[in-house]
Amino acid sequence: MASRKLLLLPGDGIGPEAMVEVVKIIDWMNGHLGSGFETSEGLVGGAAYDAHGVAISDEDMVRAMAADAVLFGAVGGPKWDDVPYDARPEAGLLRLRKDMELFANLRPAICYPALADSSSLRHDVVEGLDILIVRELTGGVYFGEPKEITDLGNGQKRAVDTQVYDTFEIERISRMAFDLAKTRRNKVTSMEKRNVMVSGVLWNEVVTNVHANEYADVELEHMLADAGGMQLVRWPKQFDVIVTDNLFGDMLSDVAAMLTGSLGMLPSASLGAPDPVTGARKALYEPVHGSAPDIAGTGAANPIVAMCMRYSFDMIDHADRLEKAIATVLEQGLRTGDIMSEGMTQVGTTEMGDAVLAEFQKLSA
Repeated sequence: MASRKLLLLPGDGIGPEAMVEVVKIIDWMNGHLGSGFETSEGLVGGAAYDAHGVAISDEDMVRAMAADAVLFGAVGGPKWDDVPYDARPEAGLLRLRKDMELFANLRPAICYPALADSSSLRHDVVEGLDILIVRELTGGVYFGEPKEITDLGNGQKRAVDTQVYDTFEIERISRMAFDLAKTRRNKVTSMEKRNVMVSGVLWNEVVTNVHANEYADVELEHMLADAGGMQLVRWPKQFDVIVTDNLFGDMLSDVAAMLTGSLGMLPSASLGAPDPVTGARKALYEPVHGSAPDIAGTGAANPIVAMCMRYSFDMIDHADRLEKAIATVLEQGLRTGDIMSEGMTQVGTTEMGDAVLAEFQKLSA
């Protein structure tokens, strides 16, 4: 079995304790399934700032570039609120995305049957929900230039963020969305704001052309992003794959995540372009939740993550079994604090991780 190199970046807050539970699964797979994972660990976010004065060191960036996949915990917290802007904990994640050229962020919103009542929406609206948001990750307003605050004098300032997209950026993210839709229910909804933004006009034009020329067998619909946000909470099961830009993808994916009952239940994958020789993609995997410093160390963080095996290593059977193990544990009534509800049994991060591993072991026997 060829080695599979993983760089672990636990980060801050609940990141390290969630990463411990991920490592439990990895270690068991290595010992019993011969999975061949090789792990190393680095610093990111506030932890990296405390050690190196930056949100991620050059040395750890080199290791990230050499890894088959990066497993990322979470960054940030009040401790680092006053650090220089360029060294803020979140800058570590942005550098990873930019330097690794991770242009596509995949965020599934899946409502496990046992958690349908945990959503703020009606049971029938979210039960069986399974949608995937494909967010463009390295362009748009987060990276566009100029990005500045100018002092105009007389106590006035002007802040500028620039929304910029080139044709190729829209083409590659739309192709990924169409390809993924073919493995699901064969429908893509493209969301932008072409009514008020010229970048939205180009986005709509390019997605339409890619569809007509390469993916006419996939259903495509266009929707303004604000209307899409409304429809996500009105009837989310109308969607299969949603493709959108960096800013709208950031917001809409958080809306979609909360439909499932908790941000802490969902993973996220950030992927680069396939290598022209090997076909492998640079990849970073992280939970959707933030660092949640208010609950760090309390055992309330949910440790569930599984996408890495599916998208980086083609270990589909393993990923299916792990996701089934998660569903089984939830059906048994175990809950971490973020998804606790009446009549359930509250456990800590370690206990939830142990329970998931135990079910995964049974399914792998």
